[in-house]
Amino acid sequence: MAGSCLPVLGAVLLAPVLPRMQEHFADVAGSAALVPLVLTVPALSLALLAPFAGVIVDRLGRKRLLVVATLLYTLFGTVPLYVDSLQGILVSRVLVGVAEAAIMTACTTLIGDYYSGRVRDRYLALQTMCASASATVFFALGGALGGAGWQAPFWLYGIGLLLAPAMARALPTPQPSAGVKREPAAFAADKRPFPVRRMAGICLLTAFGAVVFYTVPVEMSYLLDDLGVDSTGGIGAATAVASAATVLGSVLFTRLTSHPQRRLPVVLLLCAAGFLLMGLSDSLPLLIAGAVVNCVGTGLLLPSLLTLAMSRLDFADRGRGTGLWTSAFFLGEFACPLILLGGKESLGDLGSAVGALGLVTLLLAAAPLLLARRTPTAPLRHAPEQP
Repeated sequence: MAGSCLPVLGAVLLAPVLPRMQEHFADVAGSAALVPLVLTVPALSLALLAPFAGVIVDRLGRKRLLVVATLLYTLFGTVPLYVDSLQGILVSRVLVGVAEAAIMTACTTLIGDYYSGRVRDRYLALQTMCASASATVFFALGGALGGAGWQAPFWLYGIGLLLAPAMARALPTPQPSAGVKREPAAFAADKRPFPVRRMAGICLLTAFGAVVFYTVPVEMSYLLDDLGVDSTGGIGAATAVASAATVLGSVLFTRLTSHPQRRLPVVLLLCAAGFLLMGLSDSLPLLIAGAVVNCVGTGLLLPSLLTLAMSRLDFADRGRGTGLWTSAFFLGEFACPLILLGGKESLGDLGSAVGALGLVTLLLAAAPLLLARRTPTAPLRHAPEQP
């Protein structure tokens, strides 16, 4: 769970200090465009490299890659503490994304290896809960540390030095279940074709789901500004309420029955209803109500998509499959503001763009049913369920 929070740290920790970085590098050519990339380029790097991380996970092993990647995360993440070159910092941020791709893929794959059935579903939901809750904590820490200078938040990347030894000591090396021939994952991955068709539909749906998931966190402050709310305290409170709703959705997920493919249409309808309320809102209470409805839905959506993907993967395929799923999700995260910006330019305002996204979500609510009917379900071999 702690490892799964590390990519979130990179995504939100630096947001409060970007203006200070902008001032520090004001004399650097192109700094107006380059400084924001310090925040966003790890997500793009993660999205592009997660499939390759998945291949390495299946060939070299999950635990070993996780420990090494966590150490590299600290090495690359702390570069701005001793490098005062904007170009050098950007290179280090790309490498942070490489480490994050390996960490996220390995953590999710290990959950799939260690557990099965409802226990696995609960841990995947817990992964979403921890990531959502940590975003709020890291944002606050970044703001507090930023008071000591724009470099101060980068010290938190040192957490990898504490986590890596704990991971090496506490995490068992996963093994295939008793029903699977016990050969090295590298050879198993070489001998069997990867089930591309089985994963294609869920990865496409996941990319769209990431756009839905990140719309409120990315655009809420702009929507509030359109309503005349310019107080940072008010914006922070509204965003915190929405973040809490996401955590609530993840908690609700653990109380639901199985069959995520049957649940997805209802979850997408809930997300769509929230978007439509937000798009139609002309007052602060209605906007917050729409955001809460949407975020409860996204808290259910992310673990539903992930458990559906896991249910389609066998041990020898799990690393590559998780890498593809992670790549799809972070590509959706990267595309989210671009899609809404295009919608805003076409429709005239951001509220209309969010409402249009709600209509598209409403139309795609039927996609999981079509996916379940058209995709053959192969018998999979899972690890024994553990308490």
